[in-house]
Amino acid sequence: MSMETTAWTQLYSVMNARHERRPFDRVTLRRIGAFARPHRRRIALFVLLGVVTALLAVATPVLAGRVVDAIVSHGDSGTVVRLALLIALIAVLEAALGILGRRLSATLGEGLILDLRTAVFDHVQRMPVAFFTRTRTGALVSRLNNDVIGAQRAFSNTLSGVVSNVVTLLLTLAVMLTLSWQITLLALALLPVFVVPARRMGRRMAGMQREAAALNAAMGTRMTERFSAPGATLVKLFGRPEQESAEFAARAALVRDIGVRTATAQSVFITSLTLVSALALALVYGLGGRLALNGTLDPGAVVALALLLTRLYAPLTALAGARVEVMSALVSFERVFEVLDLKPLIEETPDAREVPEGPVSVEFEDVRFGYPSADKVSLASLEEVATLDTRGGAEVLHGVSFRAEPGQTVALVGSSGAGKSTIAQLLPRLYDVDEGAVRIGGVDVRDLSARSLRETLGMVTQDGHLFHDTVRANLLLARPEAGEHDLWDALRRARLDDLVHSLPDGLDTVVGERGYRLSGGERQRMTIARLLLARQRVVILDEATAHLDNTSEAAVQEALTEALTGRTAIVIAHRLSTVRSADQILVVESGRIVERGTHEDLLTADGRYAELYRTQFTQPEAVAEVAA
Repeated sequence: MSMETTAWTQLYSVMNARHERRPFDRVTLRRIGAFARPHRRRIALFVLLGVVTALLAVATPVLAGRVVDAIVSHGDSGTVVRLALLIALIAVLEAALGILGRRLSATLGEGLILDLRTAVFDHVQRMPVAFFTRTRTGALVSRLNNDVIGAQRAFSNTLSGVVSNVVTLLLTLAVMLTLSWQITLLALALLPVFVVPARRMGRRMAGMQREAAALNAAMGTRMTERFSAPGATLVKLFGRPEQESAEFAARAALVRDIGVRTATAQSVFITSLTLVSALALALVYGLGGRLALNGTLDPGAVVALALLLTRLYAPLTALAGARVEVMSALVSFERVFEVLDLKPLIEETPDAREVPEGPVSVEFEDVRFGYPSADKVSLASLEEVATLDTRGGAEVLHGVSFRAEPGQTVALVGSSGAGKSTIAQLLPRLYDVDEGAVRIGGVDVRDLSARSLRETLGMVTQDGHLFHDTVRANLLLARPEAGEHDLWDALRRARLDDLVHSLPDGLDTVVGERGYRLSGGERQRMTIARLLLARQRVVILDEATAHLDNTSEAAVQEALTEALTGRTAIVIAHRLSTVRSADQILVVESGRIVERGTHEDLLTADGRYAELYRTQFTQPEAVAEVAA
C-alpha cells in the first residue's frame, strides 16, 4: 500500500467516524457477539487470511533486498532468477488471497447487513401505528441503511485490519531492527509528523463532511417536497417560480462552497502527507546509502528498508485511527440496538386463538382508551428531537359499549374528532384498549392470533393507501393466492373493471406513488376492490365513500351492499345518507355513545342525530339526494 493510499484511507476513516469518547460497553459487545456467532467460521478464516497476507507483505521487501545484494556481489544468476520467481509467486498468492479475502469480506459484511436489516425490519413491523405517526421515516430508513452498514464495517474492515496491521507492524519492526536499528529509529521519529496531521485534519474534514451532509439534506428535502405530486401542485397554485428558483440556488450555492472547501483541504492534506513520506524515503536512502558506502550496511538492506518503510507507516497510521473506527462501529451497533430494544406495545400471546368459524359478532364492552405518550412508543433520535414529549395517555374513549350481531351493520356518526375512527382502530388491534374488552366472535382480540385476526377483518380507511406498484400487486396484497378471474371480479364489483381495461398495461399498470396516477375516487374504489377480494367476515369502512362523486358513490354503495351481505360491518360516515339502512346507528360525541338506534328511531327522538341530520339536509338539493 502506497503512502498516498494510506493517507486517503486514514482520512476517509476519520472523516466518516463518529467521534465520541465513551467506554466499551460490554453488553453491546455481547450482543454484537450474538449477531457474529453464526458467521464465526468465516470470521476466523477472514482473520487468518489477514495474517497470511501480512506475512507475505513483509516477505517481498526482504526478497527484493536479497536480489539487489546478489546483483551487486555479481552472484549466481540462478539465485536471482529463483528469488525473482519467488517474488512473483508471492505476488500471485497475494493477489489470490486478496480476491478470496475480498469475497469473504463481502460475504461476511453482507451477511451481517442481512441479519441486522431483517431483525430491524421485522421488529419495526411489530410496532404500533403510534410509532409510525411520530417517527420521521427518513431517520428510520437511515437505521436500516447507514447505521447497519457502519456496524458491518466492524467485521469486514476494522476486525481484519487491526489483526493484519498488528502482525505487519511487528514483523516489519523486527526485520527493520535486524537490518538497521538507526534507520528504524529515524523512521519511528518521523511517524508523528505523519500521524498527527492525519488525525487533526481528519477531524476538521469530519466537521466539513457533517456540514456538507446537513446542507445536502436541506437541499434534498426542499427538492423532495417540491417534486412530490402534492408539493408540485401547491407550488403551481401558490408559489412564485422566481423566488423558488432563487431559494434553491442559494441552498445549492452553499453545497458548492462547502464542496470547494472540502476538496481544497483534502488536496492540501494528501499532498502534505505524500511530501512527508517522500522526505522520509529520501532520509532512508541518504542515511542507508551512506552506511552502505561505509560498508556497515548491505545495498540490498537499503532497498529492503525503503520498501519496508511503507509497510511500517501504513499499519501504524491505520492503528492510530483504529479506536475511532471501533467506537464508530459501536455507535452504529448501539443505534441499531436502540430500535430493537423499543418494546412493541401490542404483542401476540403465546397461546393465541383462532377466530371461530362462520359469521361472527363484534362487541365493545366498557372500553376506555387513551393514545400512548411518545416515550412509550418512540425514540427521541427517530423524531430528531432532544427529548420526547411525555404528554399523552389522556382518556379519549369513556366506557364505550355496543354489540354488532353476526351479519349486522353498525354505523358510527358524530362530529369530527368525536372518537369514531379511534373505535374502529381498536378492532384490528392497531391499538389496544386500556380498560374493557373488544371481542370478535366472543373472543377478546388480544387473545387472537395476528394471522387469524387479519384473515377475519378488513378495513378501508378514509385515505386508502396504494403502493408505487402495479394494480395487480396492490390487489394481491389482500389475497396473494387470488387468480386472474378473482381480480377482475373484484374490480367489476368495485366498478373499476372498465378503467383497468383501458389502462396501457391493464393489471400490470403502475399506479404511481400513493396511487397518484389515479383520481381520488378511483384510488378509493381500488381499496374497496382490495377489500372485496379479501372476502373477510368483518368489515370496517372508515369514510369509504368520502372521495366519490354521487354517481360513483351510488355504484360503490351497490357493490358494498352486495359484498357486505352476511358479513358484520362497522361503518363510519359523515354523510348520513349512506348509513340510513344500518341495523344500528351509534352517535359518538367526546368519546361517548350518546345515542343509539335505527335511522327512524333517532329522528323521532329528536336528539343529536336529528340535529346532525337537519344540519346536513337543509339545502333543497340535499333533501332531494336523501329522497332519491
